[in-house]
Parts: sequence; structure tokens; C-alpha cells
Amino acid sequence: MSATTLPYADTRVVEFTHMVMGPTCGLVLADLGAEVIKVEPLEGDATRRLLGSGAGFFPVFNRNKKSLALDVKDPRGLEVVLKLVATADVFSENFRSGTMDKLGLGWAALSALNPRLVYVTHKGFLPGPYEHRTALDEVVQMMGGLAYMTGPEGQPLRAGSSVNDIMGGLFGALGAMAALKARETTGRGQQVQSALFENNILLVAQHMMQFAVTGQPPRPMPQRISAWGIYDVFTVKDGEQIFLAVVSDGQWRSFCAAFGFADWADDPRLTTNNGRVQSRDWLMPALREALGGWRASALAAVFEREGLPFAPISRPDQLMQDPHLRASGGLVPVTLPDGRETLTPLLPLTLDGQRPPLRLHPPQVGEHGDALLHALGYRDGEIADLRAAGVLG
Repeated sequence: MSATTLPYADTRVVEFTHMVMGPTCGLVLADLGAEVIKVEPLEGDATRRLLGSGAGFFPVFNRNKKSLALDVKDPRGLEVVLKLVATADVFSENFRSGTMDKLGLGWAALSALNPRLVYVTHKGFLPGPYEHRTALDEVVQMMGGLAYMTGPEGQPLRAGSSVNDIMGGLFGALGAMAALKARETTGRGQQVQSALFENNILLVAQHMMQFAVTGQPPRPMPQRISAWGIYDVFTVKDGEQIFLAVVSDGQWRSFCAAFGFADWADDPRLTTNNGRVQSRDWLMPALREALGGWRASALAAVFEREGLPFAPISRPDQLMQDPHLRASGGLVPVTLPDGRETLTPLLPLTLDGQRPPLRLHPPQVGEHGDALLHALGYRDGEIADLRAAGVLG
């Protein structure tokens, strides 16, 4: 798949983003072919320097982008950005409310400059009583019911990924795509807003509706009444663990036949999924005892042969060697900004049978500055003057 055949190859995006939410929006558009220009401070996006669980943020969410390092508080730096925006289709930002307005880069100013511009704002909350609050993924998970549903009773626990940041960025990209489509008819851009809290509400909507349907508050996932009779992690021989599921009556019959559980196959209490759910208090201990002497790999082989759901319990680092990801092209080589080589996952979709490719490695700070300014009409001497003045990184 060539760069010119990607669906957003004729789209230019200017982004003022950091951390995860805003960069995810740009990542999606970039992977789908857009030219995404990341405007960074002279010292670079602070996300580049995060440690611990934040160390992977920058290289994952900033591939296929160009970097322009500017002091936008200097009028000369702001002038460069405004020239870029005049040529852009999308402007994306995820800074605190009011930051872009103070810089002269708010929606009102940029839409007046470029009426066709789609302006994407990523925030903690959509307009309402909470919009003044500072939000983080963990904040909205706690207040939005997701942490309650994830941890054991009385022990709220954030999900093991930046789920709201990532999905919030995805919805920002979807909003941008919708606004670009609308522009084909109206000829004008519009402002798009995506927010962490409202994204989290979509994630827990199934539990809200569970309450509406049953009249009972949902229990946290570790204590929930499962919708399926067998849907659990089993600890088996030598302490190995494996997730096993049997979610339909046909699967139950296949499961019993594969393991020789004829008595259970004929037990009228177990012929339906709802019956197995109601029998879990005695069925699950019996199943754990019956399967406890098996190796996890042997159980996996039987479940795979029978078309039954199963999963090994994997750590994220082990996925670098996952045979399916490697064979299917889901992992591709990437050069990090510090020069090291590793693998990175691509978007989880195909277009005409191909994964949208890696076109640009995560950029070094200001890596594309000269080329971008040349394209805007700046001459070599002007670029050198901007760099000497500390305006261009």
C-alpha cells in the first residue's frame, strides 16, 4: 500500500498535542495517510522524557508524523504556525482550556483565518458542570464507574491501559473524519470536541443498562454474576494458568465430548447456558478439579481443535514474539528517536487486505523543520536567522 493510495493522503493536520489522547487522534489520521505536523516546544514534547509506565507513550503514538520545534510565544514562531494552519485541513490540540486562545490559536482565531479548518479539541469533559475540572484517565475511571467495575469489591482499580485516552483520541479522529465529510457539502470546517469522561461513560454503558434492565446495581467484575456458565481463569498443573470459556449450548456439548464428561452432558441442569450459570457454585469447583491435572498447553490444544474459546495469560513484553502478530504483519520494525531498533504494533485493521504501513519513524525533535519552512516559502537565510534567534529548534 503506497502513501498516495491511503484514504487521507491529501489531508494536512497540524497538531499541538502531548501525552496520549491528542497524539492518538493524530496517529490514526497519520496511519491513514494524512500529513501530520507535530508542533513541539524547542526542547521537545515533555512526553518524550517520561519514565516508568509513560516511557512507551511517545514512540507508540507519534509515528508517521513530522516534527516542527518552535517557540510559539515569539511572534515569529506564531507566524510560522499560522502559515501552516492556512494550508491545513485539521488542527488538533489537547491542552488545558484557554491555552490555545492565549497563544492566538483558538477556534475563533483559526476558523477566521481558514474557514475550511476542522478544529479538534480533546478535553477531560464536554461542556457542562465538570468542564472546569482537570481530568486524567485515572480520574475519569474512578468517577465514571470503570475502576469500580475493574477491581474487587471495595478496591477500585484502574484498567491496565490508557483506555480513555486512547479511545478519546479515536473519537477525536472519528469526529475529524465526520467534519471533513460534512465539509464536502458545506465548504466549511467546524469544531469537534472529544472528552475523557464521556468516553468512559460509553465504556460502562453496558453496566448502566444492566441496572436499568435488572434493577440491581452491577457487581465489580471479580464478583459479578457471569453471563456465561464457564468463563474463567483456571490454575492447572504446575501452577500454570489459562483462560477457558464455553459460551453456547453447542460449545458445551463439544466440551463435554472432548473431555469425556458424559454425565455432565446428560445432566438436565446443565443443558442450557442459563442453567450452567445457576449451577456455577458447584459446577466450577468440579471443573477446576477435573482439569487441574492438565498442562495449560494440552488444554489449549483441545480447545483449539474443538473451536472453543481459550487464551494463555500473557505479559505485554511477550507479545513482541507473538507468532500471529509477527506472521500477519501486525508488528513492524521501528527506529526510536534515540536510534534504537524495536517493533511496534500497527493499527488493528486492514484496507484492501493490507495494514496501513509505517511511513515515518517517531521523529526526533524538530527533525522536519527546515523542509516544512522551505515549503512555506522561507529561504535558507531566514531559517538560519530563526534558529539563531532561538525561535526554531
